[in-house]
Amino acid sequence: MGKTDNLRNPSRTSAIELQHLRFVVAANRCGSLRRAADMLSVRHSVLSRSISQLEHLIEATLFERSAGGVRPTFAGRGVLKIANLVLEQIDALVETARSNGRGNAGRVSIGFCTSISAGNLRATLIEFKERFPQIELATVERSRIRLMNALRDGTVDIVICPGRQSCSDDSILSLWSEQILISLPEDHALSTREFVLWTDLRHETILLSQHDLGRELEDLLVSKLVAPADRPKIERHDVGRGIIKSLTSMGLGVSLVTESDTGARFAGLTYRELRDGSGASRLDFFAEWRADNENPALKQLLKLLGERYSCPSVGE
Repeated sequence: MGKTDNLRNPSRTSAIELQHLRFVVAANRCGSLRRAADMLSVRHSVLSRSISQLEHLIEATLFERSAGGVRPTFAGRGVLKIANLVLEQIDALVETARSNGRGNAGRVSIGFCTSISAGNLRATLIEFKERFPQIELATVERSRIRLMNALRDGTVDIVICPGRQSCSDDSILSLWSEQILISLPEDHALSTREFVLWTDLRHETILLSQHDLGRELEDLLVSKLVAPADRPKIERHDVGRGIIKSLTSMGLGVSLVTESDTGARFAGLTYRELRDGSGASRLDFFAEWRADNENPALKQLLKLLGERYSCPSVGE
């Protein structure tokens, strides 16, 4: 019966077990059935019978046997080559499954609408990769609305952004807060001050992005300058924070940023702290994820967030 006959009779190949392959590989490495049996902690008769079964199933002699041990035949060398590849793939499959189950491997997707040039989010991502180098870390930067939609449909595992917009199915973790700063051209009159008051902005043009944190920063500005007469002119641009920085450096206005935005140097810009009568102004950040998300890699990230920012979670 040849190879074609084996294909017509799959019962022969389906009867081959991983133990057959492991015993054959061990025998070849040890050069002796008895030494292979000792290494695997099985009886010599069990190992010898298993190899004989495999030879019967594939209808080929795998080893030349002698008093000095065993040596693979021509057919045996071909089988051993494939057996080693199969066992390597099986071992890799098992280890991957175990690592994914423990959360030591796999993939986690983080959505955010803030800068990672400096600050807590940057530090968190760096520490996470140091702890779990085998976990693929995917980052997604979008507007808050698009991030929340992505969270709903499972495109991202977790969203980190200011404010809370949760649904009943979400869990939330309070994280950190960041100072609000004013970004100015270096030659601006306000750049000579140690800090800037919100009321100092009444005659300025505030450049805001329609993306990123633009809406949150505008809401904060309105809450600080309640009287319409105190409010500056606001220009909203359909661009990201990088273009807003360019427009600011060109002297077209000033802009509001968080402290995490100051890590990336930008020629012609300087930053000053914004204050009111209560002191510095801050924006609170939260992590939000679906309560039914069972991704083990996400659980590792949540554990790290809990360690770094030990605040009680809500919504669980």
